[in-house]
Amino acid sequence: MRKVTIYDTTLRDGAQAEELNLTTQDKVRIAHKLDELGIHYIEGGWPGANPTDQKFFDEIKSHKFENAKLTAFGSTHLAKTTPETDPILAGLLAAETSVITIFGKTWDLHATTALGVPLERNLELINNSISYLNERVDEVIFDAEHFFDGYKNNPEYALQVLKTAHEAGAARLTLCDTNGGMLPHQVSEYVQAVIDALPEAEFAIHTHNDSELAVANAIEAVRLGASQVQGTINGYGERCGNANLCSVIPNLELKMGIETIGKDNMKRLLTTSHFVSETANLRPFLRQPFIGASAFAHKGGVHVSAILKDSKTYEHIEPASVGNEQRVLLSDQAGKSNILFKAKELGYELGKNDPTVDRLLKELKQRESMGYEYSVADASFELVLQEALGKPLNYFRFQNFFVVDAKREEDAEPFTEATVIVDVKGQVEHTAATGMGPVNALDRALRKGLERFYPELSQVRLLDFKVRVLSGAVRDTGGTASFVRVLIESGDKHERWTTMGVSHNIIEASWQAVVDAINYKLFRDDVRRTQGVV
Repeated sequence: MRKVTIYDTTLRDGAQAEELNLTTQDKVRIAHKLDELGIHYIEGGWPGANPTDQKFFDEIKSHKFENAKLTAFGSTHLAKTTPETDPILAGLLAAETSVITIFGKTWDLHATTALGVPLERNLELINNSISYLNERVDEVIFDAEHFFDGYKNNPEYALQVLKTAHEAGAARLTLCDTNGGMLPHQVSEYVQAVIDALPEAEFAIHTHNDSELAVANAIEAVRLGASQVQGTINGYGERCGNANLCSVIPNLELKMGIETIGKDNMKRLLTTSHFVSETANLRPFLRQPFIGASAFAHKGGVHVSAILKDSKTYEHIEPASVGNEQRVLLSDQAGKSNILFKAKELGYELGKNDPTVDRLLKELKQRESMGYEYSVADASFELVLQEALGKPLNYFRFQNFFVVDAKREEDAEPFTEATVIVDVKGQVEHTAATGMGPVNALDRALRKGLERFYPELSQVRLLDFKVRVLSGAVRDTGGTASFVRVLIESGDKHERWTTMGVSHNIIEASWQAVVDAINYKLFRDDVRRTQGVV
């Protein structure tokens, strides 16, 4: 089986993305996660370019990696220096990595304008730098910056740059679409020209996503013979990003039969993707191919009916092969198949002709027209299902709540107090609490009245709170009178769950979500006790 190595540049090229900021310890943790994934090369950054990168290379010297070779990145030596006196090359060697990657100007425009040197001098810089480093480290990789634009403008000179790097001892020539503007047919044409001119050279591909083609262009280069792909986790990178390794790897492994990190490691793609995004404090992209939460999510009733018979009808790969899973969503487009699938997923066996299914489907469609979105609130759906099955949860009965918001001084924080009256096991509880805003105050007041009867509620933590104004809901009058949807994510020592409320009144919507969150917690604890799980 043909094998292609994976070169990750998340810690260098990826870190140049807008809104992405990594500390030294973040970079160390990600490097180890990439090593666990089976990545072959990890580009750590540019030694000396900034304090974070310098600290990273100082720190990482004491760390060991099982699969990956750590790589330092930099440029050819300065035009006014020699390799022996150049601070850039000295910094690269001081990083003490076994592999060094340097980039050089391949586009004549960049050599004469950006770098400001004659074309012959640019070739000397490339030759001298690679020759000097090649005697001092195990492997030197040459990144032919702007190769594709350079070839388009001056093919003879672009190829001359590659020949110079190859003859100087570069182990691999990386063809870079630095501006991300190439189309697949151009990549194919220019890569073939490289193969014809340098048939004995090993080459890699590095593509940017400015035309939404980074993955396609990388795959086309591999098809023609590239032995390595450079890219980043989640496609992070400057401007529109780099080739997304979370798409490149499964396309090569599953679609083209080319080994990269191996199919066992590939099952860690989703967890690695989430680890990197969480470390970078960025939300995962819902619709990211292969590993996004929506990648194998099915909403239309026709689709769900088909995948229940054979998942291949609407899924191009097995979700588990990349660590993902199949999901069925509940919405106003749902059919009976959606209900049956979700019920079975939650442990309820319902027959297709069970009248519960018809009742539940009608109820869901009505609620969805008001703005409820059960595809993102499984806990609230399970409570609705319990009602449809004739098993409503009666842990407490609401009687009244009253919320007061006040602000007494211009610069002071607002003051919130909530009063709640509930009937719990035949006893009326009348409690009050203050909080950081009305939702927090209501939550605290309700728990205060319930915890004497259900002490396990002290374990519940509110993890996230989201409010969305719904412009298309029934009876929407627009502006500040619109329906709002509140999503609350809660958790305890066992699990996390999401509940929902919808109303014109944000306090009422929040109250619905809070009540659902508490009911779900008590319901799940009952289930665990029945199963003998404490």
